[in-house]
Amino acid sequence: MQKETNPHALSTPTGRFRNRKHSNEAIPDVGKANGTHLLVDDKSKYKSMWIRAYSTFWMIAGFASVIYMGHLYITAMVVVIQIFMARELFNLLRRAHEDRRLPGFRLLNWHFFFTAMLFVYGRILSQCLVNTVTVDKVLYKLVSSLIKYHMVICYSLYIAGFMWFILTLKKKMYKYQFSQYAWTHMILIVVFTQSSFTVANIFEGIFWFLLPATLIVINDITAYIFGFFFGRTPLIKLSPKKTWEGFIGASIATILSAFLLANIMGRFQWLTCPRKDLSTGWLSCDPGPLFKPESHPLPGTIRRWFPWKEISILPVQWHALCLGLFASIIAPFGGFFASGFKRAFKIKDFGDSIPGHGGITDRMDCQMVMAVFAYIYHQSFVASQSLTVEMILDQILRSLTFEEQRDLYMRLGQMLSEGIHRQR
Repeated sequence: MQKETNPHALSTPTGRFRNRKHSNEAIPDVGKANGTHLLVDDKSKYKSMWIRAYSTFWMIAGFASVIYMGHLYITAMVVVIQIFMARELFNLLRRAHEDRRLPGFRLLNWHFFFTAMLFVYGRILSQCLVNTVTVDKVLYKLVSSLIKYHMVICYSLYIAGFMWFILTLKKKMYKYQFSQYAWTHMILIVVFTQSSFTVANIFEGIFWFLLPATLIVINDITAYIFGFFFGRTPLIKLSPKKTWEGFIGASIATILSAFLLANIMGRFQWLTCPRKDLSTGWLSCDPGPLFKPESHPLPGTIRRWFPWKEISILPVQWHALCLGLFASIIAPFGGFFASGFKRAFKIKDFGDSIPGHGGITDRMDCQMVMAVFAYIYHQSFVASQSLTVEMILDQILRSLTFEEQRDLYMRLGQMLSEGIHRQR
């Protein structure tokens, strides 16, 4: 009689078989046609729906609490999310190749991770840090020196990691080690390149972080609801449970929500003000023309059915429609990319930290794509492209020492006095 073997067992060089521990792995059955796992046909869908709804409620409540605390706490939340995402992805690599683990390679991954974090956040938050410590002369000199040599420090740390990797290369494992090195850098690009735009959005004004993030949440929830009750037509093979009904219903709901939410959020001044330092207090500023309501009269036919004769619209609401369109049509492809990534490694979820949702990465796949678009859209169509007095002063504070700033002040005074004499 032939011995039965476990199809998921791994073969070792000695010819023995050993079982791999499966936490969240799911080997797809290629014999099943796409669409056999639709939510509308799932017998246990109500139980999974309540678990998912419970987790969603607590996630939204926690998110709202952090938003209320301000810019610095939101940035801290993004950093924590990045760390968890990197942890899930690094663990995924380790599980995929647990038969060939390399001692010290996990520590090397985290070395590159924190080097990338220092580089990205050092560039984004350097000016805010300078503005925060300007009053203290000693701290100002220390921070100015760190900013001046920031790239040298980061490059030195990266080169140290690069040399570490070269020195740990082992014979007959070169191809495997270089593939791991490439995967590490891809994870850093996916996590940091996109998350850095999220932090940049926060300091441009919480509005430009909150609105795009909320639209992704709305799109995800409404797609689930429409697919849950009406989904019949499979959308894409990478995600068998996603349907055209859910996709179209969520798109309409997201675009309408974008227009309405922009009006609500835009009326809270502390959400619209950009942050120039690392303090935690609420901000008060001139919201600018985008956030000042404009009245538009309603057509005569509509006035007959409604008591009001005009509506108040914020100009930013028209920009919100573009964000809503992207969040409903393009951003879901971040989820499809993540689904393909999981199928490549034959797993169901990136982790199990959020009941009913999977891991942190499962919830952030579309958010990453949306954050990049929101930043590019803001810089291209919303932010002022001309130099302002504020921008020039920021450059002065960042680049000049106290003595150079005092010298500049004296020279500007001379120039102004000479200009006044000439006019007389």
